[in-house]
Amino acid sequence: MNKFDNPRWRTIDIVVASVIAVAFGVIFWAWGLVWSATSGAFAFFPPAQTLIYGVWLMPAVVGGLVIRKPGAALYCETVAAVLSALLGSQWAGTVIPQGIVQGLGAELAFAAFRYRSFRLPTALLAGALTGVSAALFDFFVWNAKYDLTSYRIPYALLTVVSAAVVAGVGGHALTTALARTGALAHLPAARDRTLI
Repeated sequence: MNKFDNPRWRTIDIVVASVIAVAFGVIFWAWGLVWSATSGAFAFFPPAQTLIYGVWLMPAVVGGLVIRKPGAALYCETVAAVLSALLGSQWAGTVIPQGIVQGLGAELAFAAFRYRSFRLPTALLAGALTGVSAALFDFFVWNAKYDLTSYRIPYALLTVVSAAVVAGVGGHALTTALARTGALAHLPAARDRTLI
């Protein structure tokens, strides 16, 4: 077994996962401002705003793809959510349990492949399951007062689409780009590095 196949977290894994989470925590806070600013653009069909939701789900997928150890997706999404709450998220502390639920979605996808597959299909599944978990949380916590067929169901479906594309495909592309630079040289994702 090489150093990358050991399921135990090394110090570098903790540091890099924390950097990913902190970076996305700041992005989360800023994305909340974007979300508020764009609500008018989606007035024609409010559930369509979830097409930009996937940004909030990226740390779970990126963390899982970069660290490749049990708990990485959950850790990155949760810490990012905690930081965004500390920075003054407009949704306050509710984003913390929301982050935990979202991180669990991606964690399930990586666990389904026993933390051994990190290709695009796995990233797509991780994004989609993160979207499912986000949609379920929102379905009961944020959207319970809205109509089921005209709002909650389209909202949930579009959240999963956004998560699969933005967090899944986008997270895979970001991880691949970082691996090609050599920035992940001491991490499991370095195995995917293509020499240029």
